[in-house]
Amino acid sequence: MRNRTRTRTRQVAAAVVAGLLTLTLAACGGDDEASTDSFTIGLLFPNRVTPRWEKWDKPLIERRLKELCPRCTVRYANADGDVVRQRQQMISMITKGVGVLILNPTDSKAMRSSIQEARQAGASVVVYDRLAEGPISGFVSFDGAQIGRLQGEALLRAMGGTGNVVMMNGDPTSANAAWFRRGALSVITGKLKIARSYDTAAWSSDNAHANMSAAIAALGSDRIGGVLAANDSIAEGAISALKSAGVRELPPVTGQDADLDAVQRIVKGEQYMTVYKPFTEEAAAAANMAVALGRGEDVRDTATTTVDSATTEDIPAVLLTPRTVTVGDIRRTLVDHGVYTIDQICTVKLRPACAQAGLSP
Repeated sequence: MRNRTRTRTRQVAAAVVAGLLTLTLAACGGDDEASTDSFTIGLLFPNRVTPRWEKWDKPLIERRLKELCPRCTVRYANADGDVVRQRQQMISMITKGVGVLILNPTDSKAMRSSIQEARQAGASVVVYDRLAEGPISGFVSFDGAQIGRLQGEALLRAMGGTGNVVMMNGDPTSANAAWFRRGALSVITGKLKIARSYDTAAWSSDNAHANMSAAIAALGSDRIGGVLAANDSIAEGAISALKSAGVRELPPVTGQDADLDAVQRIVKGEQYMTVYKPFTEEAAAAANMAVALGRGEDVRDTATTTVDSATTEDIPAVLLTPRTVTVGDIRRTLVDHGVYTIDQICTVKLRPACAQAGLSP
């Protein structure tokens, strides 16, 4: 996959807000054309292994779609990690006349033929979070290279600029996994030694546990200075394997998605950092694109840059800015922005650690 961005001069946040205001005003326009909107939007997600999809992204997208297009119908399907199932779900929606699809692909390459079928049937596809091949109409995500860089920079700081790293990459069927990896390598190459590198099928914590166990067996736990885990589920599996091996002083471990369990591990000192991606902004941008396409508008008016996939150049895109979260960032980045409350993070067992981290109520 090639990811070349050509960023326009306006800022991402301003463009998203402006687009949302435009669509919101249109949806409230009384007798105008927007008030007669009645098209159907399909929402397809890849799995339930990654907690954010069901907990955050799905309800946020559905709510924003209803705000922008009250008369639109939203159909939802989750593939539970099965690419064949997702293809069936997508074809079923197309057959039932769904005009716009928001797709988070289980497999970036395997969904190409289904995306082509959608195009042939006159349906538009907005790809969400993970870039897919094929004739897509738009892409909404976060800057994957920047996510990898944030992880690499945090690990470099935590390790003091030297030592062995075990790289726990994402699922190789996801275009984002390679994107994250390239970003991380751009920071740590030549500074930290990559002692072992593994791909994690399905982003599964169980698979990450198995890979980390293999790294410990090959290297010895005392020779692992840090773990570059692509997301929080992978971090969970890696940390579990280290603890099962009797490692008492855990090396710094990265993550991504700011899952509640990961935030609690950061408070406990088990996970060094995660990457928070403001889900509300991503959901809003995807809904903005989908409604624009459903109304026959030019999606480039809502995009802020373009990206290239392995098959398609100059895809209109919105790439948002991710944020590093270490223990000192939890309050201002997550609590103050309403992602979690102190009570949600600080269970009874965690209260002493929370107090030490400045997270007392």
